[in-house]
Amino acid sequence: MTTLSPTRPERGGKPRGTYSAIPGESAGSPPWRALKSLLLLVCVLLVVLPFLAIISTSIADPAQITEAGGFVLWPDNPTLASYTALLSGGLVSKAMMVSVGVTVAGTALSLITSIMLAYGLSRPGSFGHKPILMLLLMSLLFVPGVIPTYLMVRQLGLINSYWSLILPTMINAFNVIVLRSFFMGIPRELIDAARIDGASEWSILTRIVLPLSKASIGVIGLFYAVTYWNAFFNALLFMNDASKWPMQLVLRTYVINNASLSGGQLDVAAGAPVPPAQSLQAAILILSIVPIVVVYPFVQRHMNKGVMIGAVKG
Repeated sequence: MTTLSPTRPERGGKPRGTYSAIPGESAGSPPWRALKSLLLLVCVLLVVLPFLAIISTSIADPAQITEAGGFVLWPDNPTLASYTALLSGGLVSKAMMVSVGVTVAGTALSLITSIMLAYGLSRPGSFGHKPILMLLLMSLLFVPGVIPTYLMVRQLGLINSYWSLILPTMINAFNVIVLRSFFMGIPRELIDAARIDGASEWSILTRIVLPLSKASIGVIGLFYAVTYWNAFFNALLFMNDASKWPMQLVLRTYVINNASLSGGQLDVAAGAPVPPAQSLQAAILILSIVPIVVVYPFVQRHMNKGVMIGAVKG
């Protein structure tokens, strides 16, 4: 026979209930759902409207920009004059190519070196395992300053070289530790079986470890790509030639610092009017974020899985 115990009342004799921000209404009532929907709509508008204003200003007619005082929420006569002027061979188009090249090359080199270092540190008993791991962990606590970094880059003769945008940040200790944790979580039996079959360490890495680590490698690759794409401080320190500036340094100079783009830095036909400064700045801002926005959906499905597995295992 089953005995049902009575529900224990809360302190003060009142039963446990669901609290709501609206007096007299439960959390699942229509007024409460309407309030949550309204708050969510306000948050969405706060995010979307500034982005929409930037896109609209970048394609708005010059007369409408002047009439609106700088920013346009909805263009009446859309035009791509600002994008055409920026991408027709001037400073911004060169900066885009520099950023794309540095991001692709830097991400590839960073992934190769990080994977090899993380795999070596994940194998117990490997040569120099503990000293190298301690140096890696110490680099998280003691970061070299700007002056030592600049002196080393200058000593290596990398001033005004694209390598100065890659080598100082090529290996990130946090990313290596995440990859190491994931590699250590791979069943040891698989690696031992491969060794019994005569596989070398290189074969184990390329045929077993890497195929099982696609999620973590995709996430770490995204981290490196975003870091290289958004980096401007190294270019500010090491790049004295404006023709070698990456996109983010152009963004900082002509959007944040509000410097004006001259006709020589734009490819505008003779006699054609130069687009307004607000339209050019908005177009530069859009061009600086589009590549990451395009790439992100392809690796977004690996984000949670890759980071959580790499951080928990090991």
